[in-house]
Amino acid sequence: MNAPVNVNQLLADVDHRHLDALEEEAIFILREVAASFERPGLLFSSGKDSCVVLQLAEKAFKMKNAAGKLEGKLPFPLVHVDTGHNFPEVIEFRDRRVAEIGERLIVAHMDESIKKGTVRLAHPLESRNGHQTVTLLEAIEDNRFDCLIGGARRDEEKARAKERIFSHRDSFGQWQPKEQRPELWNLFNTRIKPGEHFRAFPISNWTELDVWLYIARENIPLPGIYYKHARQVIRRKGLLVPLTEVTPALEGETVETVDVRFRTVGDMTCTCPVESEAANPADIVAETLHVTVSERGATRMDDRTSEASMERRKKEGYF
Repeated sequence: MNAPVNVNQLLADVDHRHLDALEEEAIFILREVAASFERPGLLFSSGKDSCVVLQLAEKAFKMKNAAGKLEGKLPFPLVHVDTGHNFPEVIEFRDRRVAEIGERLIVAHMDESIKKGTVRLAHPLESRNGHQTVTLLEAIEDNRFDCLIGGARRDEEKARAKERIFSHRDSFGQWQPKEQRPELWNLFNTRIKPGEHFRAFPISNWTELDVWLYIARENIPLPGIYYKHARQVIRRKGLLVPLTEVTPALEGETVETVDVRFRTVGDMTCTCPVESEAANPADIVAETLHVTVSERGATRMDDRTSEASMERRKKEGYF
């Protein structure tokens, strides 16, 4: 059993020089994107990582007024690929947060891809997560994006650990892990040919613990499902599958109500919560100190299909 943690003392003991260094690096990368590309966009799913990147972008490009409030506009729009199977709480938070900061939001709807026939589902309840690549690449083409900023981190998953901060994608939107460009001394080769684009990951070098320490320090707003709440779930293959209209209980399964929180937020058909009593960022910091499995490994059904599932999807153009 883990020893109790004094969360207030824990946060007081944080070496903020470490967070400051990570923040400085991320802001440098964001400014490098704005300087190097003509039509960038910031992927904003309302997940914790994209909320952190949004906060960093505001620090990078906005100025504080006399009252200490940030003013100005970001030099790029926010972009969200909506699968149609997102948690309602997350979509509500997305729209409210975008309205609060007054930024432009471009939403690419997978339902439109389905109508066009570019996405074909085997059955109505099939997970749409893997199909996001098609809708994303269509949005890139429609809006002529030459760089998309994302919140992926190297500690999340093996394939993401291989990826550079500036990740080159060819004219088909594909990632070639063996042909990545060197990034020595923070010098980035951002040259592209027509039809190609980049993905940029400002918080590549952050860990899940770094993210939560920063959220706690900066008081960054998040969707409520990141914190303790009661939810109906089904225990299935070692995961707590949330009971929703697209993830119903199967024959013989039992539905129970459990206090849970989400460590990561994605499509309802593949994202599971974990049992937790953590009701605020400080509680989650203490909880994260004891975890031994990354948030994707602990909560994502789609990443359990095979060891190479994420790398295969990334080669095809996934986030």
